[in-house]
Amino acid sequence: MPTTPELEQALRGAALRVTRPRLAVLAALRGHAHATTDEVLGLVREQHPEVSHQAVYDVLRALTATGLVRRIEPQGSVSRYELRVGDNHHHLVCRSCGVIADVDCSVGAAPCLAPYEDHGFVVDEAEVIYWGLCRACAAPTVLPTLENPAERGTR
Repeated sequence: MPTTPELEQALRGAALRVTRPRLAVLAALRGHAHATTDEVLGLVREQHPEVSHQAVYDVLRALTATGLVRRIEPQGSVSRYELRVGDNHHHLVCRSCGVIADVDCSVGAAPCLAPYEDHGFVVDEAEVIYWGLCRACAAPTVLPTLENPAERGTR
C-alpha cells in the first residue's frame, strides 16, 4: 500500500498540488477499492469532517483525469473508483449484492482484447465486465424443512 509520501509524490508526478482533500481521497481509496463517491466522502469525513461533498467530487474528477484513479461504471450502478490503474484489468460484478472483484487480463498487456473490426480506431484499452453471482449469493440458501403433516404427533 502506498504511504503518504508516495501519495504526495504521485500527486506531484501528475502535476497536481498536494492538498489535504486529495490526500484524504487517495488514502480512502487505498483501503477501499471500488468505492462509490458517497463511500469515499464518508471515509474522508472520518478524518476531515470539513471536506464537502463537492470537494470530493472535484478531487475524484481531477484524479481520474490525470490517471491516478480509475472510474468504473457497471450498468445499473453508480460510479466506482479504484487506485488500480494502468494494467487494463477487468471486473466481476455480482448481480445480487453488487460486490465487485478485480480480474486480471487473460491475454497479456493492454488492450488484451482486440475487436474483430477496429473501424480505423487505434485501440488502447478494453473494458470487460463479467456478471454473475458472488460466492455468498450463489450459495444455496438453507430453507427450513417443512414438517410432513402425516407425521404430526408421531414423535
